[in-house]
Amino acid sequence: MKEQVSGIHYFSLARGFVTGKYRVKEDASKSPRGPAVVDKYLNDKGYRILDALDRVSNRTGATQGEIALAWLNAQPGTAAPIASATTVDQVKELARGARLTLGDADLKELTEAGR
Repeated sequence: MKEQVSGIHYFSLARGFVTGKYRVKEDASKSPRGPAVVDKYLNDKGYRILDALDRVSNRTGATQGEIALAWLNAQPGTAAPIASATTVDQVKELARGARLTLGDADLKELTEAGR
């Protein structure tokens, strides 16, 4: 990086969307923030991202949330992603995602899905 500036990503898990929690409009009832997630992310691009996350998850055995954090950490300029948890299991998942390293093909697939 030329300027050597980094960023801290807020809403790193897109309010739970990239964990696979919200896949259809009816999933909006899963949490108070569900309607905002469904309205913002359930579209062609969102479905492409979920499909890519699912494929990488199937190949690696990692969860979609772990993969999303690993992808963010692999981006130039990322200092840290911010993600919240409401259970101990979610904290463990976040920690695994922080340590996960994805292969070049997986990173490319995820990046292309988000374009």
